[in-house]
Amino acid sequence: MPRPFPDHPIDALPPALLQRPGAAEWAAGLPEIAARCADRWSLRLGEALPGATTSLVLAATGLRGGSMVLKIPFRDRETEHEAAALAVWNGRGAIRLLECEPHSGAMLLERCEPGTPLGETGPERALDVLAGLLPRLWLPAEAPFRSLIDEARRWSETIPRSWEEAGRPFERRMVDAAVDLLDGLAASSAGPPVLLHQDLHGGNVLAARREPWLVIDPKPLAGEREFGAAPIVRSTELGRGERAGRRRLDRLADELALDRERCRGWAFAQTLAWAFDGGRVLPGHVETARWLLDP
Repeated sequence: MPRPFPDHPIDALPPALLQRPGAAEWAAGLPEIAARCADRWSLRLGEALPGATTSLVLAATGLRGGSMVLKIPFRDRETEHEAAALAVWNGRGAIRLLECEPHSGAMLLERCEPGTPLGETGPERALDVLAGLLPRLWLPAEAPFRSLIDEARRWSETIPRSWEEAGRPFERRMVDAAVDLLDGLAASSAGPPVLLHQDLHGGNVLAARREPWLVIDPKPLAGEREFGAAPIVRSTELGRGERAGRRRLDRLADELALDRERCRGWAFAQTLAWAFDGGRVLPGHVETARWLLDP
């Protein structure tokens, strides 16, 4: 019989996740979801895998062998269409979606082995890989994915509010600049939307066997290509500080024929929007946004 659930799975969840509204109720339902998936897909479930921040990820083996991963996400606006994004990519530079339970969002996924994060290979090699992966991920995308334009308009509203709620932790000019940039970028966006990975950094690309490197955890949006550089520019796994970040920005814009100023604008605005975690501010994001504010 499949083993329905590992011992003490809640201990594997990040404490910050459990503090989010609705997370305690979601966590309480994990044993039932895992047992149901194990039965439906004939799995033996193993240990909880480290590194996940918004989900429970379990090692899984089919009854006839084969190494897989069962991922049960805490569903929010960023993760709700993850399975749909993986289905669009269909293994093209990304892990394969093998099965999905739409009600819970649970996914049976291809397992990356050895699973070494790209960020451990060194900045230049990692940037080579990312520059090669991005065009492969930019497939035409519409519904059900959220629009980058709609998300930009939302950020222009949430950034000032979050800044006030956090006690005005940095200069007002950054808030005003983000709102202006987002309004301008949303109004001038052109070209057919493509599938975007909002969180494509050195930890979300893993070494694998089917392909040398596979993308995980998409947090998808549909929008212009220039946004695709944003998470890479601020990826500290690829080198810290302004000089390293500007090199990533310049190189991606040049090699992928992107509008550098739009890349910079999206990177600045999204980095600032993602700098707030509840009432807490992420200093690294603020620091990155500060130098991105200047051309």
